Amino acid sequence: MKLLKNLRPIEREFYNRDTLKVAKDILGKVLVRKTKKGYMTGRIVEVEAYKFGEYDKASHASKRCTLSNQAMFGENGHAYVYFTYGMYFMLNVVAKKKTDPAGAVLIRGLEPIDGIKYMIKNRKGKLANNLTNGPGKLAEALQINKKFNNHDLTEKGELCIVDLEKRKERILTSGRIGISLDAEKEWRFYLDDNPYVSKYKFNKK
Repeated sequence: MKLLKNLRPIEREFYNRDTLKVAKDILGKVLVRKTKKGYMTGRIVEVEAYKFGEYDKASHASKRCTLSNQAMFGENGHAYVYFTYGMYFMLNVVAKKKTDPAGAVLIRGLEPIDGIKYMIKNRKGKLANNLTNGPGKLAEALQINKKFNNHDLTEKGELCIVDLEKRKERILTSGRIGISLDAEKEWRFYLDDNPYVSKYKFNKK
């Protein structure tokens, strides 16, 4: 915990790059959720990249900026949180080149580090690798909801991302999960042989 208190969140410049590059580089970084009870943290092990316009028809930014997706068009390093299927919140990190109007990285899987007992309680007793191996699961475990939409992740506070150690695992790619448009784009990135990656089977590359 003392280590976390002394760490500074990743700076905005990290997110001021192509969405795909940020998606790969954010793997291994640590998501930090601070609550009144203590810290809940997890290492990012799986993500998906989403861009804009005709270039990415599966993206929330494929058509235009609206009230619901405007965070995706906003400042890099901010959170874009949306509610889906009437059940789940999804945490994304806004990241894009200055020349791109929109872009974000969906956080799909976390390897729990701190506050696991709180995560288990928030997930109603779910254990082991079923705790945070999916975007809805990790949002529930860390109590991430719509109040964090447009939250600045580059500032210390209730939610931020830090860099603890150098990533050692191999990065694998696949098509994105649960979409039909632009499904051929291999913009899902995840760490090899990590048990907290979503339970979907793809060919390794």
